[in-house]
Amino acid sequence: MGESERIIEAMRQAVPPARPALDDADASALRKLTGELVEARTGASAEYERYRSIASRELCLPEQAVASRIEGATVLVTGGTGCVGSALMAQLARLRPGRLASVSRGRTLGWPVQPGAEYRQADITSAAAIREVIADVGPDVIFHVAAQRSPALAETEVRGTVAANTAGARNVLRAAAETGVPQVVCASTGKALRPYSPEVYTASKRAAEWMGADLAASTGMLLSAARFTHVVDNSIVHERLRAWAGDRRASMRLHGEDISFYAQSAVESAQLLLTAMAGAVPGEFRVHAITDLGWPVCLLDVAVGVLRETGSRTPLYISGYDPGYEEVAFPGLYDPATAGDVSPLMNAFETAAAVPSVCPRTDAFRLEFAPDPAAVKLLDLLGEACGRTRDHGAVRQALDDLSWVLLNATLAAADPGVLSRCASLIRHHEDAMSPVHRRVSQAVRAHVVPS
Repeated sequence: MGESERIIEAMRQAVPPARPALDDADASALRKLTGELVEARTGASAEYERYRSIASRELCLPEQAVASRIEGATVLVTGGTGCVGSALMAQLARLRPGRLASVSRGRTLGWPVQPGAEYRQADITSAAAIREVIADVGPDVIFHVAAQRSPALAETEVRGTVAANTAGARNVLRAAAETGVPQVVCASTGKALRPYSPEVYTASKRAAEWMGADLAASTGMLLSAARFTHVVDNSIVHERLRAWAGDRRASMRLHGEDISFYAQSAVESAQLLLTAMAGAVPGEFRVHAITDLGWPVCLLDVAVGVLRETGSRTPLYISGYDPGYEEVAFPGLYDPATAGDVSPLMNAFETAAAVPSVCPRTDAFRLEFAPDPAAVKLLDLLGEACGRTRDHGAVRQALDDLSWVLLNATLAAADPGVLSRCASLIRHHEDAMSPVHRRVSQAVRAHVVPS
């Protein structure tokens, strides 16, 4: 056991996980150990700098394909005043659209606006309001970026998250179809690679992907999506770490000491949306993700880097996982035989549906669901639950009901060989699975065709 590992074990022994608050004795013990850890993790500053440097990364765009669709066109961006939205507005402005407009609930301070662009105010959770804006602007393409983006907040603000991420997406897609918009590109999340999740944020975005796929299959509209991972420029995690570092009464709470995560920049995210636009084809819902996101970032080193940079004496506390964050991934998500060749934001079923990408640094796949009338009915019920009640439990249950049906629709459309391989891989993990993962495993096995 190295020095860093010894100190972390001492921290766990001094103050075990799952305490909602620390008393003075806890804080004092952890403060002393945190100081030792900051000294021991000599490579943390370099890792922290690597993390921050990701904000300067860019993709290579398929310039001709992108320019041919944007130059002279009318473009509308939902959420164009946020971090990724404003980066997208800047990318679009340089491509000389005929008209560039944003619609959002209001201005988000700190992000630039584009001279000559229109900034409108409307809430995507209002079907009438967003339809009025879309009908008035008459866009050739919509980039739907607006969303509630915090997994932790989603667990407490269930209704608001579902209203924004699922009902809001439905409002935008329906209004686009009704007003004859030729193309919509949606911002999604890498968390949606999980075919089922009990977590509100993931499930709400997964449902939005399904709606896009369903509309693409039933209309002539061009529909596609881009999956993002952790965006450094507006990192909830980094903001929280710095806030804790500046609060003498706070503790810096980490879910675990071994957490690593992929990251990308806001500019990469905007360019990925443009790539997804260029890569759309009729009748399919193609999802795009960056192939090489670099080596995952070590969260503990980012936290130590913040403490070292600020000189803060805030104690680190290994608190365990909060609701909204999954501690152990479902073991059948990735096939070791193919996972290293594609974006880590694609699961094994999606890898089997890969298609050529218009950008050599991105991957694309056809997102497919088997038709199921029950899913449409449950989506309606979810919308009704959001509209008639502020009971988060009722909305959560309606979303979960839809999520299980979408899992089966995913598995019913999956490649039989991949399903068989998945069933074989997960067999060795079933004894250690959570009840939720065990139910997902049973669903996988139910769709395997006997050889």
